[in-house]
Amino acid sequence: MSRITFYTNPQSRGRIARWMLEEAGADYETRILTYNGTMKDPAYLAVNPMGKVPAIVHEGTVVTECAAICAYLADVFPEAGLAPPPVARGNYYRWMFFAAGPVEAAVTNRSLGFVVPSERERAAGYGNFDHVMDTLDAWLSEHPYIAGDSFTAADVYVGAQVIWGLQFGSFDKRASFAPYAERLTARPAYIRATKLDDEAAANS
Repeated sequence: MSRITFYTNPQSRGRIARWMLEEAGADYETRILTYNGTMKDPAYLAVNPMGKVPAIVHEGTVVTECAAICAYLADVFPEAGLAPPPVARGNYYRWMFFAAGPVEAAVTNRSLGFVVPSERERAAGYGNFDHVMDTLDAWLSEHPYIAGDSFTAADVYVGAQVIWGLQFGSFDKRASFAPYAERLTARPAYIRATKLDDEAAANS
């Protein structure tokens, strides 16, 4: 299997993709891009026209968006055991896309000071921030990991949002969130990825 090219910046969601690469045991080379610099160069815009990171290129296939990168790597590296069997992926897909949709939208809107008017909650899709937090907390209160009893790629994506949300105050402090984050941050792959990104940030 050919080496993966990983485009990132250590101060970005690229940390999610690196964590996933480490969990998968992938062979990859890292290319650090700069905001308003190399992210906007024509060479990188040919990879991701949005001019954003992360992105990976693997055997000619370009994958952007953190949830997609996590799902792709889980499939490409089945020996890592990061995805349930296809017939058992209901919760795996459900919560990964819940984080990519309602969680991302609710947290972003809140951080920007935007509150959905109560009469427009149906139009917003996710309803309101509290409802999103309630829903995720209820699930994690009954399951140690997103897809059930075992760690999967969905935990990389959802877990990163919980970890950062607690760190930066963009998530409510619910009873299930801190124990879940502690389980994830103790993982060797998470520790390795964090060290690599912290070193890259210090040298940039």
